[in-house]
Order: sequence, then structure tokens, then C-alpha cells
Amino acid sequence: MVRLGGRMKRSVSAIIPVYNRRRQLLSAVQSVLEQTTAVHQLIVVDDGSEDDLSEVKDIVESKGHTFLRQKNLGVAAARNSGAAAATGDYLAFLDSDDKWLPQKIERQLEYFERFPGCRACQCNEIWFRNGVRVNPKKYHRMPLGDAFYPSLKRCVVSASSIMLERSLFEEIGTFDQRLIVCEDYDYWLRLSASHQIGLIGEELVEKFGGHADQLSRSQPVMDRFRVFAIVKLLRETSLNEQQRSASLEELAAKCEVVAAGAAKREKWYSGLYAELAAEALRCMGLPEDQAVAALEVFVEELLEAISVGD
Repeated sequence: MVRLGGRMKRSVSAIIPVYNRRRQLLSAVQSVLEQTTAVHQLIVVDDGSEDDLSEVKDIVESKGHTFLRQKNLGVAAARNSGAAAATGDYLAFLDSDDKWLPQKIERQLEYFERFPGCRACQCNEIWFRNGVRVNPKKYHRMPLGDAFYPSLKRCVVSASSIMLERSLFEEIGTFDQRLIVCEDYDYWLRLSASHQIGLIGEELVEKFGGHADQLSRSQPVMDRFRVFAIVKLLRETSLNEQQRSASLEELAAKCEVVAAGAAKREKWYSGLYAELAAEALRCMGLPEDQAVAALEVFVEELLEAISVGD
């Protein structure tokens, strides 16, 4: 933090995790470098890409920023590596296939100045699918303030949009590297359980979807990962009575989805997912403390299934 003209100027570390995607990465990096308020630090984390990213590395380093390379451990590990190397007051993540509009960082720093008690905020986004602009559904609408309850249903906090205090990230903990997808669902649930999330109504991010290497399209029966996240939340996070009740209700709903999704598939592990989901639903009929303890065993089995299923 630097004092400038009697005011404190807060610094931002921008973190881009990437696996391959050379062309999209170039665009993402350029969008960070063209911010009207410069970031203090850009950290690109190459998660064991097979593509040659040397051109991007040269650009990043020529601007005095950081390009890290690690073996392929997943997006959660890449974000964690970037956060560990960050020195800014704030962390701002950007997925390698998305872009920031030029005033994104400026607007978010202004927001924190207006609301000094706020420790995390995001902004609205412009969505594109297969190159065509699309309108988000109402249930994708980003909440202002209490994001916990809508976050149980689906991920309504965007990694490419949010900015949060680095100290808050350290309090909440790192992204769970066991989750190859839905690591963001898990993280924003943990954060929103105890902190409000601000919202800038302006569209300051361009988000691109529909491409073949999109993580959300890489795994079947995605709700199995969300089931894992909710059980972990119940075991490890301090929740109030209303939050616990809502979490248990959503857990049961997602277990039913896992069972139904598994039943439609002919992969060898489908029966296993259906069996595990049925066991979770059985546990839900127990007193809450017993149910959560029993579900911990279920989640360990689910995690093993996740690691071998494809």
C-alpha cells in the first residue's frame, strides 16, 4: 500500500491460471496490461501446458511481471500458486479464456473506497457463447451482499470478475486442489458463509464459453463435485442454523441429481455414483450431527470415485 497525495493507493495482483490456450491467453494478458489503473503485479501461472507459451512469457516478463510454470496440477493449484506469489493488497483472478474491459480494476478500487467495510466485490459480465453474445438467465444474476444462499444452488460468483483482499483470501484458505472442477463453487461458498460480496452493476468482464476445452464441459455428473463441497462445508465451516438447514436441503437435492445422472450413463462407475448418492440420501434421515458424520465417509468414497471416473 502506497500513500499518494494524502490518500492510500491500494495495489492489485492479477492472477491468470492457464493450461494451453495460447491465443486466448494473449488476449487475457493484453486486457490486464491495458487497464486504466495499472495492476501492481500480473502473475501468469502455466499449469504444465503442452502448448508453447514462450511468446506470452516474453511479453509478461518484458513488462516486469511474473510468469510461473508448474507441473499440471489443475486450476485450483494454479490459482493457489499465483496467490502465494502475490504481494498486492488485493487479488483479482482472470480465467485465461476471458478478458477484462479497460476500467475493471479502476472501478473496483473505487468501489472499495466508497465501501471501506467491503472486502470482496465483483462486477457484471458480458457473456459470449461460440462467439455470439448471450444474455445470462435470471438465476445466473450476481447477488449483492449475501451471496451464500444463491451460491448453494449454483456458482454465482465469477472468478474472472471478483476482487478480494489478499488478507481475506488468507483467512478463507486456498482453493481445494482435490477438486478438478467446481473448485470455484467450493471456494465462494466458504467465503460467502461469513462475508458479504459487493457488486458493481457495470459490465466490466467479457466471458467466453462454448469452446471444447472449457472445464465445465470436461466432467460428467458435475453435481458430484458440488456434493463433496457441501459436505465439506458442513464439516469444516462455521455456519448459522439457517445456513446449515439450507445446506442440508441443497445437499439432498444434489444427491438426487447425482443419482439420476448416474442412472442415465453406461460407464462402469455410474452404478457407484448412484449407490453413493443413495447412501447420502439415507444419511440425511439421521439426526444432523450423525448425518454429517456419516456423510464424511460418503465424501471420501465419492472423492475416490471422482479421481478415477472420467
